[in-house]
Amino acid sequence: MTKEEQMKETHQTGLGKVEIAPEVIQIIGGLAAIQVEGVAGTSGGVVDDINQFLGRKNPKHGIKVELGEDELEVAVSIIVHYGHHVPDVAVEVQQQVKGAIESMTGLTVNKVLIRVVEVKIEGEAEDTRETDHHQRVR
Repeated sequence: MTKEEQMKETHQTGLGKVEIAPEVIQIIGGLAAIQVEGVAGTSGGVVDDINQFLGRKNPKHGIKVELGEDELEVAVSIIVHYGHHVPDVAVEVQQQVKGAIESMTGLTVNKVLIRVVEVKIEGEAEDTRETDHHQRVR
């Protein structure tokens, strides 16, 4: 079995096989995470951040999925709005991500790991970064 085949969750039905790719789980998890109050967004590292800065929205941004033999682990990197209680936001993200993935896919999520990578201060606009970028380019 190839690594790609191992990374897909498969269900056998009377009509055939249903495969759920990790990318689908990433999208579901990412959309669930950003709906939690206090979450400013997700962060997937330098390349993903650059893509988001350039306006390329990616719902799987900041979400990693590990499928084991009997285990599904999801890691979510989030940005929290300043003023929100970080542990409460993280627990809510864990619950929402787990619930969304399980209800939409029928899979059992064993772990949801949360990594808070940034605190966003209100008024710290995206356009400030854009202005800095344009100043560096000139």
